[in-house]
Formats: sequence, C-alpha cells, structure tokens
Amino acid sequence: MGMPLELNTMIVTKGREKRVEENLFTLEKEGFRLYPIEIPVDVRKTIESESNGTAMIKKVEWQKNSTTITYQLISLNSTN
Repeated sequence: MGMPLELNTMIVTKGREKRVEENLFTLEKEGFRLYPIEIPVDVRKTIESESNGTAMIKKVEWQKNSTTITYQLISLNSTN
C-alpha cells in the first residue's frame, strides 16, 4: 500500500502561519509533503502571488495525514 506524498519547493502560507519567535514560524498543511531542509526557498501567500521573502526550513513533521513545518524567515521583500 502506497502513501501519497507531495514534493514542495516553496512555502505557500495562505495566511495560516504562526509566529513562534522573532523570525521563526510554523505552518500546518494537509497531507504528507516533503520540503528541502536548510535550503533557501520562496515564501508566498498564494501560489500566484509575488514572493513575500525567503526562508530556510528547519523541521518537517508528519502526523495524522498532515505536515507541520518550522521555518526561519531569512529575508523579507517589503513593498515600501
């Protein structure tokens, strides 16, 4: 029996990220997803939106058909 797995190369938050510390966030996504760890990836609100910044994923956890990632924001693209 197989396990459905999705490979993601960017973080799409849809506004559901939670701040843990100053530049550290967690995000829970439905399903099992695999992300690159310790490699800079884009952070976007939606797939079609402009990049909000760059982050490095520190931890990926799978449980009960969901994936929780912990990531550190390393740069922020400002509109100002």
